[in-house]
Amino acid sequence: MDVQDIILIDKPKGISSFDVIRVLRKKLGVRKMGHAGTLDPLATGLMIIGVGSGTKKLHKLIGLDKTYRVEVLLGKKTTTGDLEGEILEEKQVGDIDEEVLQKAAQKIVGVLRLPVPIYSAIKQGGVPLYKKARSGKKIIVPVRDMEVFDVRFVEFQKDKHVVVLEMDVASGVYVRSVAEEFGRLFDLPTTVKELRRTKIGDFAVEDAMKIE
Repeated sequence: MDVQDIILIDKPKGISSFDVIRVLRKKLGVRKMGHAGTLDPLATGLMIIGVGSGTKKLHKLIGLDKTYRVEVLLGKKTTTGDLEGEILEEKQVGDIDEEVLQKAAQKIVGVLRLPVPIYSAIKQGGVPLYKKARSGKKIIVPVRDMEVFDVRFVEFQKDKHVVVLEMDVASGVYVRSVAEEFGRLFDLPTTVKELRRTKIGDFAVEDAMKIE
């Protein structure tokens, strides 16, 4: 792997964003390294890594718009907003028409005022929310504006109760929060089954390298 100041990585499932940095430090023999936005361990897809002097460029890249492909599981809500958490709520999913789902996808376009997932890295009192949640401390759930530019309906896996969507969003949007908002349109709990980041600004995951 050639050492460049900016590297595009296709993060695999099951490792943290810091694990990606750790692997690259070992491969490249470079200590100074950072990234332009984390991905949850269960998420896959594009990460922009700054190496050496490239870390100075990251502040310009962190605020770029992003595109995600998300599989939304209808009928279940978990503590984490994805399949890593414990089930908080389950509800029978009735017969939902695909055309209704397509129209609903457009209802989550715009600026949404949504709660931030409690299992997130946002800090409260200097402590990341996920650390507070794991320790059982009381959390005042922050609410913030999240801008969704476009949502494209991909498919409905009816037998699995899974809706597949593609979302173009502003920086700072939590897709888990948007997925739960989508479920509220049907009075259903939801959770993210799969999440993949495919674009950051003009950078695409097709141009990224995989790591082992």
